[in-house]
Amino acid sequence: MINLSVVIPLYNEEESLPELCNWISRVMDSHGFSYEVLLINDGSTDNSWQVIGKLSKTNSNIKGVKFNRNYGKSAALDTGFKLATGQVVITMDADLQDSPDEIPALYRMITEDGHDMVSGWKKKRHDPLSKTIPSRFFNATTRMISGIKLHDFNCGLKAYDSKVVKNIKVYGEMHRYIPVIAKWHGFTNIAEKVVEHRKRKFGITKFGIERFVFGFLDLLSITFVSKFKKSPMHFFGLLGTLSFVFGFLSTAWLIWKKMQAVYIFKTPIAREVVDQPLFFLALVAIIVGVQLFLAGFLGELLVINKAEKDEYLVIDTIGIEK
Repeated sequence: MINLSVVIPLYNEEESLPELCNWISRVMDSHGFSYEVLLINDGSTDNSWQVIGKLSKTNSNIKGVKFNRNYGKSAALDTGFKLATGQVVITMDADLQDSPDEIPALYRMITEDGHDMVSGWKKKRHDPLSKTIPSRFFNATTRMISGIKLHDFNCGLKAYDSKVVKNIKVYGEMHRYIPVIAKWHGFTNIAEKVVEHRKRKFGITKFGIERFVFGFLDLLSITFVSKFKKSPMHFFGLLGTLSFVFGFLSTAWLIWKKMQAVYIFKTPIAREVVDQPLFFLALVAIIVGVQLFLAGFLGELLVINKAEKDEYLVIDTIGIEK
């Protein structure tokens, strides 16, 4: 097993790739690391793939994977994790805003300090307020919900023990929550390191403000899925049972009050059960309870019979055995 695998998702980064790969090679060679660089071309429309081919010819440690279209950062990372052969896996962005000089320290924190994962913290950022303010709110919310004390969940520069990346699956837009996914899989020794954040040298950012809105929804999704994916009946069944019991008891109470008024107190004019709003609320509660219980039951069947399938297609590779 080699020392390091560097996984780099990229989309239209032809200008930055040569400088980035040369920089990584200098760092690796100066520290005597055995390594590979996995460049995951996520459907780029520029000449990124041709650049990767040229770089691989001059350095056999550089390998490439090409998607047939743009699937997103999560798909690129998941593919890179599957292909990585290093003892430690480093992820970083391709835009030169992450510094490869951080790699040796991250490697030591995994191999010597025994952390499962180390997440970078861009304490001093070169971003406009339109990105930094929403980012702080996003990170604070994630800390509160997940219980993981990190300042920068979305930092692309991270280090992992190989056993972590081989036992998690990143899908959808969940790349922002890899620490959360790792924690739910039992990898709780998660540390943080302040890293350098550099100004973008080429091109423009590929992410807009909407990522924070979608990111919050993804956080709710990953929290729910992580807790209940193996047993959805625990969630839906519990809510369904509570709703059904509320509806049933409310209906029984109304019927009892009616019978009490007619047969015990001999009230000549007793209010009809169906004339009371609580009766209809109880009826709705019973129906909703049954539906939730059935949803939990169907969820259990899906969990039992599910077969995971990759939702992205690799159409070419460079330097990787097929």
